[in-house]
Amino acid sequence: MLFRHDPPASRVADRFGSNEAVFSSAVERGLHVVRVGAGMERSLELLHTLAEQLPPVVDCAIDCLRSRRRFVGEGLSLPEVRETIARLKVPLLASGGVELAVYTAEDQLVLSPLLDLWIYSRTDRWVYLLVGEELEQVDDVPPRGWTVGRDEFSGAPELVQAIEKTAERLTLRAV
Repeated sequence: MLFRHDPPASRVADRFGSNEAVFSSAVERGLHVVRVGAGMERSLELLHTLAEQLPPVVDCAIDCLRSRRRFVGEGLSLPEVRETIARLKVPLLASGGVELAVYTAEDQLVLSPLLDLWIYSRTDRWVYLLVGEELEQVDDVPPRGWTVGRDEFSGAPELVQAIEKTAERLTLRAV
């Protein structure tokens, strides 16, 4: 036997992402910009949870990098938008490559194509909500160890179909 000790146990989740969820906040040109550093699943959960704090009527934009299609809708029911986010969780986690924004004139929650959560707001209220969700505020969110260019997303027909159904269900228009 070459090795006299057992290798330390590791999990795939520990190798590719931390369970730690942090965020950084800055003010840029009078706008509060919050970047959340969490795992992909946690970012999706936070988007769904934090969207509940928006007013009952919101706007929504979906940019599918895989199909090169963009959809927008104004004056949508928040519960319907949140239900749609919940339905998209599995295909988004499996494939990524979709930018999803839920917004009002005051606040914008954005899930990037790499499933990072960004928040833009005229107030700092999101900082307090994120602390309430047990995220730690840091000066800088650690950079991602990998990245994919916007033009490198392809395939994922199940996700593209789910986005098409979502646009139809929410009566979003193609732009």
